[in-house]
Amino acid sequence: MNYLNFDLEKAKNVSKELNILLADYHLYYQKLRNYHWNIVGRSFFDLHIKFEEMYNDAILKIDEVAERILTLRYQPTSNYSDYLKLSNIKETKSELTDIEMVNNLIDDHGSILTQMAKVVETAGECDDEGTIDLIGAYIRELETTTWMLDAWRMNTESTRKAV
Repeated sequence: MNYLNFDLEKAKNVSKELNILLADYHLYYQKLRNYHWNIVGRSFFDLHIKFEEMYNDAILKIDEVAERILTLRYQPTSNYSDYLKLSNIKETKSELTDIEMVNNLIDDHGSILTQMAKVVETAGECDDEGTIDLIGAYIRELETTTWMLDAWRMNTESTRKAV
């Protein structure tokens, strides 16, 4: 039964891209846990709380992406060995400075945003508005989080560009 009213064979490509995003989010989630547990120094209180907020958000998105794959009638990837193969995100060591952690997360956000764009493009090819809507909201939220992390690492002398 095709209750989605679009070509389920084309949805296979959407599911493939969503599984890569799922892998990205799993490695990102674990990296945030790592940073949450291992942050030290003057930024401890700020970043310990921020990283917890971010991994709580990531775990919700993991579930939503997996459920979207199931909605499309495909199987979500569910093994860490597969996530490591599929993901655009790479593991890091635990002994990083606060700025290294934030820089690494901002880089990861770029990779995740690139993957999200692939999902949206692929979903557009089969008129999958549900996936486009879901991922569009994620893009906006991740861009905001990235801006906040970037603001955290700015020097107070840094200026914004005038419009």
